[in-house]
Amino acid sequence: MKQIAIQFDPTGTGHCLYSEMIPLQSIGSLQVRRATSIEFVNRVQLWEVVNPNGKVLFQSSSRQSCLDWEQANL
Repeated sequence: MKQIAIQFDPTGTGHCLYSEMIPLQSIGSLQVRRATSIEFVNRVQLWEVVNPNGKVLFQSSSRQSCLDWEQANL
């Protein structure tokens, strides 16, 4: 089973990767912002994890590997 961590800043705002393992709506309203996008790139035939600035953070032939990388690194 994967572990989910919520980090709270000094203002009381929590930050985490979204998961349905924790019913986050039960602790308040949500503001969801993507940390990365995972897209298949036809040119290189790989899945890429890309940050909002367009920087490629990770590549794999497996989308699941990209999801696992995102979970482990963000």
